[in-house]
Amino acid sequence: MRKFVNDKLLFATHNLGKLEEMRHLFTPYDIEIIGSLDLALNEPEETENTFIGNARIKARAAFEASGLPVLADDSGIEIDALNGAPGVHTADWAETSLGRDFIKAMKYTHDKLERINAPYPRRAQFSCTLVLAWPDRHEESFYGTVKGQLVWPMRGVLGHGFDPIFKPDGYHQTFGEMDRWEKNKISHRAQAVKKLIASCFE
Repeated sequence: MRKFVNDKLLFATHNLGKLEEMRHLFTPYDIEIIGSLDLALNEPEETENTFIGNARIKARAAFEASGLPVLADDSGIEIDALNGAPGVHTADWAETSLGRDFIKAMKYTHDKLERINAPYPRRAQFSCTLVLAWPDRHEESFYGTVKGQLVWPMRGVLGHGFDPIFKPDGYHQTFGEMDRWEKNKISHRAQAVKKLIASCFE
């Protein structure tokens, strides 16, 4: 594992919520974390069918454009009764002509499960893969997951994406009901970041 010795890290995301979460997770470390919007970087097309493949696309595009070491992620929800879908297509299920609509995506998901009469509990997991890449093309990758089950109707207005219908194992609240910083302690992204920090920053 390569240790990270730079003082600046580019997190390849246009999502301000994700950027704030990452900055919070790295609070103990004297590292400036900037996002793609800070450098007006374009979002590359994600054409792979795995989380690590799409994370690598984002990481490589970002370090080629910026010359900085880059952290990139790809994540999604995988539903057992749908053979792991939507997975890497999680955001695609929310696409509309006016942008992403995750309420629509959650209703669409529930309808699909109802049509196949999926048994309860309807098991699912959030998965995240992180790729830390340097401009010399060296890469380290880390994986995190949190298992749980889907609930209906939607519960909570916090978080983002499929959070209001996902209840992690061992908790009574959905991610959509949890305080964001409590959720960020147990989330799939937090699990991956813990592995990253232990390997490359400590």
